Amino acid sequence: MDARPDHDDPGPVLLVADDLGAGGPGHVVFEGLSIVLRPGLSLVRGGDGRGKTTLLRLLAGLQAPRSGFVKVPAGTPWFADATNAADDGLKARDWLVARRASLAPWDEARAAALVAAFALDAHLDKELFRLSSGTRRKLALVAAFAGGAPVTLLDTPFAALDGPSRDVLGELLAEAAVHRSRAWVVADHECPDAMVSLPLSARIDLGD
Repeated sequence: MDARPDHDDPGPVLLVADDLGAGGPGHVVFEGLSIVLRPGLSLVRGGDGRGKTTLLRLLAGLQAPRSGFVKVPAGTPWFADATNAADDGLKARDWLVARRASLAPWDEARAAALVAAFALDAHLDKELFRLSSGTRRKLALVAAFAGGAPVTLLDTPFAALDGPSRDVLGELLAEAAVHRSRAWVVADHECPDAMVSLPLSARIDLGD
């Protein structure tokens, strides 16, 4: 299963995965997966249990593959997630400050605009454990699009979002699709409606 470029000038290689396999004894999630990620927007599609989240975690270096390897010539990818239990006691504002330090270069003006667009202002002084799953997801999306990670990995990013926030995310993904130096990867059960008409740098299909 290989990524397939959709346009003629794909840009520099930001990540390479070769012959990736995941799973344990007697349980193969996927195997023989090779990917080349370049700037723009990419899609990982797959049914329940097909390894979407596992693949993103492998690409982010959060777990080791059963076989194969991942190379990241452009720098460490970021798995966009604000659900780590270790962060539960942090206020949302402080969580963003920590991301600002780890996801340089950070666009402070863009972060402020996204906080407003996702209606997060009223939540910034709340600890993460007090936030709903949708609010925590929106917090991660602020960092995903204000931070400077060369590759940002988004796991079912539309889940638990309200309608206005889904619209904001659709606009952000449209911008990501034509970006010339950074990559965003969306994993979902099917191609989200907001991405159907967008040019994709790569498509990875893990099956149903």
